[in-house]
Amino acid sequence: MKTETFPSPIDQRYFEDYIRGATYRCGSISVEEEEIISFSKRFDPQLFHTDPEAAKETVYGGLIASGWHTASLTMRLFVDHYLSHVASLGSPGVDELRWLRPVRPGDTLSLRVTVTDTKRSRSKPDRGILQSYCETLNQHDEVVMTMKAVNLLACRQHS
Repeated sequence: MKTETFPSPIDQRYFEDYIRGATYRCGSISVEEEEIISFSKRFDPQLFHTDPEAAKETVYGGLIASGWHTASLTMRLFVDHYLSHVASLGSPGVDELRWLRPVRPGDTLSLRVTVTDTKRSRSKPDRGILQSYCETLNQHDEVVMTMKAVNLLACRQHS
């Protein structure tokens, strides 16, 4: 799979810069035990997310990040490296979010995003709909999470 480079920087990127079929590798972020526990105690207080000792006795054999934490880390990479800082108009949601492998303390995650579709709005020609397939990978290039993202973006030029 060939990795592309965007034609314009993220602070000058508009709908037209996302080319169907292009794949981008986006940044990296470290997963820290303290953040796993803190996030999970607040939002997903299951034993294998909150207690390193007790987690050893679970099917995971140790502490793992909540899938929602993984999704949040993915979103950080998505916003920092892929989604336009000047043209993003929000999102109606994501589809088919899947957690495929446990994420553990010390893992380093990166993001691979493929533009799957772009459609200019007929009713609002100043914007378009971007569909992207997102794969979150660990330091071994194993896919740990996937999702299909939908974003609304302003167009650089509109008719």
